[in-house]
Amino acid sequence: MALNHHPQNILKLVMAIIGLCLAISDHINLVQGELQTLTHHPVAKVQDSADGLLSFLVVGDWGRKGTYNQSQVAFQMGRIGEKLDIDFVISTGDNFYDKGLIDEHDPAFEDSFTNIYTATSLQKPWYTVLGNHDYRGNALAQLSPLLKLKDSKWVCLKSFILDADIAELFFIDTTPFQDNYFTDPGDQVYDWRGIFPRREYLSNLLKDLDMALRESTAKWKIVVGHHPIKSNGHHGDTQELVAQLLPILQANDVDFYINGHDHCLEHISSQDSPLQFFTSGGGSKAWSGDMSAINSEATKFYYDGQGFMSMQITEVDVQVLFYDVFGRALHKWSTSKWLYSIL
Repeated sequence: MALNHHPQNILKLVMAIIGLCLAISDHINLVQGELQTLTHHPVAKVQDSADGLLSFLVVGDWGRKGTYNQSQVAFQMGRIGEKLDIDFVISTGDNFYDKGLIDEHDPAFEDSFTNIYTATSLQKPWYTVLGNHDYRGNALAQLSPLLKLKDSKWVCLKSFILDADIAELFFIDTTPFQDNYFTDPGDQVYDWRGIFPRREYLSNLLKDLDMALRESTAKWKIVVGHHPIKSNGHHGDTQELVAQLLPILQANDVDFYINGHDHCLEHISSQDSPLQFFTSGGGSKAWSGDMSAINSEATKFYYDGQGFMSMQITEVDVQVLFYDVFGRALHKWSTSKWLYSIL
C-alpha cells in the first residue's frame, strides 16, 4: 500500500501524533488528580491594554445545540463581551446535554459550542469545568487536547488554577463530591475514570486547594465549580460541599464562589463571612418557578430565567452584573478593598 505524501495528509498525521502525546501526558495528570496551574496572558485590549482591568463572562448549563434560547443567550454574550472588552469566558459546566460527549469526534462539540458562540468577542479562552451531565458521557473526551485543535478557545480540565495576576481563580471538580451519584445513580451511568479511589481523590483535591489558597497572594480569590454551595434553585444547597468545601473557602478568605447546576441566575451573601455566592446556570433551558424556599436575608437576587453574568475586577474593586436573554441588566453588585492595608 502506497503512502500518500500529500502535505495536507502529512500535517494531519503530525497534528494527530502531537495530540496523542499531549493527551497521554494530560491523562496521567488527570488520573492523579493534580491541581494544575495555568497563566492567563492578557492580549492588547481595544479600550486600553494597560487599564489593569480583568473582565470576563460566566455562563453555565448551555450545551443544547442552540435550542432553549441558547443561541439568543450566546448572541447577547457576544454583544456584552464586546462592550466590556472581555479577557475570557468561564463555563460552570453541563457543557453538552444530555449525556456529555461520546468521544473527541462527537459533532455535538461543534453543534453546541463552536457554531453557537461565534461572536468575535467570544473568541477568547473558555475556562471550563465538568458538570454532572458531562460525566454521563465520555468525560475524558472534553479534557482531550484534540478538542483544542478543533477550537482553540476550548480549555477544560477537571480541576485547575488560573493565575490572572490581580485575581486567582480555582476551578474545582465538584461532581465526585455528590454521594447520590454513587449510591443512587438510577439508570444513569457516570464516567468515573480517574476518580477511584474516590475518598483519596477528594482528599487530595481538598488538600491541594487548601494549600494553593493559603499560598495565593492574589488580591482576589475566586473558586469555580459546577454545583452550588448555597442556592435557592431546584437543587438547593449541596450538603457535601457545605460540609467539605465551604470551611476551606472561609478559612482562606475566598471572595467569591461561582457555580451553575441550578438553571437560574442568583446572588447569595454569606451571613458569617464576606464570601459571596453567584449562580450562573441560565445558558439554555431554564426552570421557571422551580425553586426551594428563599432565604430573604441572604438572597440578594434570584431570577428563574435564562441569561449570564459578567465580572469586572481591578486591584480595588469588583463589579458583577447579571443579564437576561435579551441582554438587559437585571442585578448589579459591587464591592471594594483597600489597595494597601491600614496598620
